[in-house]
Amino acid sequence: MRRRGHGAGFRQVFGYAEFRGLWMGALLSRAGDQLARVALAVIAYQRTGSAALTAVVYALTLVPALLGGPLLGWLADRYPRREVMISCDLVRTVLIALVAIPDVPLPVLCALVFASQLLESPARAARIAMLPDILPADAYPTGVAVNHLTSQLMTLIGFAGGGLIVALTGPGVSLVIDAATFAACALITTLAVRRRPASGRQDEGGSWLASTGGGLRLVTGTATLRSLLVLALMSAFHVIPEGIAVPYAASLGLGTTEAGVLMAVVAVGNVLGVFLLTRYVPLDSRLRLMGPMAIAASVPLAASLLQPGFVVLLVLWTVSGALTSYQVMANAEFVRILPPDRRGQAIGLASSALVAVQGLGILLGGLLAEWAGPANGLAIAGVAGIAAAIPATLAWNRARAEVPIP
Repeated sequence: MRRRGHGAGFRQVFGYAEFRGLWMGALLSRAGDQLARVALAVIAYQRTGSAALTAVVYALTLVPALLGGPLLGWLADRYPRREVMISCDLVRTVLIALVAIPDVPLPVLCALVFASQLLESPARAARIAMLPDILPADAYPTGVAVNHLTSQLMTLIGFAGGGLIVALTGPGVSLVIDAATFAACALITTLAVRRRPASGRQDEGGSWLASTGGGLRLVTGTATLRSLLVLALMSAFHVIPEGIAVPYAASLGLGTTEAGVLMAVVAVGNVLGVFLLTRYVPLDSRLRLMGPMAIAASVPLAASLLQPGFVVLLVLWTVSGALTSYQVMANAEFVRILPPDRRGQAIGLASSALVAVQGLGILLGGLLAEWAGPANGLAIAGVAGIAAAIPATLAWNRARAEVPIP
């Protein structure tokens, strides 16, 4: 039987104690990551005076997201997920505390930061993989939406709040606070989340290569999973506005403040879209709308060809951000239909693929903006996004028709 109705509301989801624990842990982890990025950038620039080296240190907080999924996602299947989360958070507590020690040599600092961020991948995979075990089927999509909304809101306020904390306390104290957030996350998980046995398969010998290969074959060889991932990968086009906001604003004769507003409205639109989609659209309709929304999300980008002014551009980018809210449903369905013993590795692989295509998308957007100008470059990317999303939508519709989703 197909699922119907709107599913559980936000208040109902927070009625589950284990979900509250996972949610709070994710919130603290996200807050700690944002604070660390600001503090580390300040430390790197204070020590070197080099913008290039500062960028390298900052990149070390982002690159592990690309590598960690394939390398460490299998841990969330091989070992009990609660223990994976707790262990990663405790180790990260120690690593960040070491970073906070004054006058740590910069190469050592970079190694510690890289190791800390690498451990975010198995912890995140374990957290995501555990959610379907904690929430019933009708509440699970809402739980995913709540986590996504929290993450987006933290992104919106994280850098400003992180900058204020660093300014008031200094980067060293800020890193101590960051370490404390990971310790608190481990404690909350210990107290709030029930221990469950490991879900991983034992027939592959537990090797990283075998587990990774099995996860890759599962995702690419299953029509529903493959088509959901392809729909998610359309974010390569939808993320481009954020990457070219500064040159676009400059082309309109505007400054950095307006560029920051342009970058923010995409996230604001996404938050609004996720709320409306989760609150007012029935579950079955969300599944049907994913493909059309993936196509439509690029239409406002293609409208840049009309050379709109700043206010119209704000509206267009907000609408595009709202339409990308389909990503939450795609992610939720992807995790929900994964075999429990494969979730960690498959989530890790999918997360790394998303990071990679978004980086490539921003790079593509920059090249197009340089070649054709920001407005025309974004319009070209929008048309390409529409063209790519059409076959992705058809593939998803075929997969749903051939293998009805319960």
